[in-house]
Amino acid sequence: MSDRPSTEDFLRLADPMRRELLAHCYRMTGSVHDAEDLVQETYLRAWRAYDGFEGRSSLRTWLYRIATTVCLTALESRGRRPLPTGLGAPSSEPAAPLTQRPEVPWLEPVPDGMVGAGADDPAAIVTSRESIRLALIAALQHLPPRQRAILVLRDVLRWRAAEVAEALETTTAAVNSGLQRARAQLNDVSPSLDDPAPPLPHEQRARLDRYVAAFESYDVAAIVELFTEDAVWEMPPYTGWYQGAEQIGRLIAVNCPAQRPGDLRLVPIAANGQPSFAVYFRQGDTYHAFSLMVLTLAAEGIRHVGMFFDVGLFDPFGLPPSLPAPEQASAGK
Repeated sequence: MSDRPSTEDFLRLADPMRRELLAHCYRMTGSVHDAEDLVQETYLRAWRAYDGFEGRSSLRTWLYRIATTVCLTALESRGRRPLPTGLGAPSSEPAAPLTQRPEVPWLEPVPDGMVGAGADDPAAIVTSRESIRLALIAALQHLPPRQRAILVLRDVLRWRAAEVAEALETTTAAVNSGLQRARAQLNDVSPSLDDPAPPLPHEQRARLDRYVAAFESYDVAAIVELFTEDAVWEMPPYTGWYQGAEQIGRLIAVNCPAQRPGDLRLVPIAANGQPSFAVYFRQGDTYHAFSLMVLTLAAEGIRHVGMFFDVGLFDPFGLPPSLPAPEQASAGK
């Protein structure tokens, strides 16, 4: 008699792996919404096939194989999810009119808590912060789906080449070749997957406090001082991207709808293992959802800002669509 758990035990055993599987599907697709759907499909397929699970591998490995297959099938009919810098156009003129391309399936940020990368979560490699950072996810989008799967399985999950070959129904030689090509394409991504994600030092935390204060007081000069000279700012679904602290300052001065202190409110969130904020814009007595910012920091300043204008992303982060302005909040007390 087999001591393998019955089908009735499936969800009890598999559900604790949901967050790490969501992280896996997010790395593959670059979309938190797609990742949620694909995890659901993974669990449905696994539940239906569980009677045939023979236990030759662990349940976790079996689920990852199904999830990878589900992702690769989905990616056959979907384009990659870029950031504006990935479209191949040169940096934009800050005073030029903004152009949207809502039809592009843009890269999306992911909440740390959804993928097990919260500050209090055990530092498991499958849900580590460095493996979901925005630059890496954006770079993965430039790889063909199977190369993407090989790199994630080998370098993030640390599977052996033979395990990857079995999961993808290919040869070990093909896996090693695909991994070599994938690593070569990601060679310019920094930091690498092997670099730790240290906690923010005191000076970086202080810089973030000044960043929030500068935006909320709408002090463009103070904002500019916080960026590195070669900083990049991009904001899907707008196609332009902007390089250089002064250029970013001009962009904000010309195109930001804020006009005075108090027009913007920044709420700290946790996205892609990086310092991030939900931005609300004031209209009358209410702050309305405006955008999500994901920041990349360097020792000398803020190096990159991804500002995502899809307010549909507020829901996965558990963010309200609006907040009361201070006067209204005080009046209600």
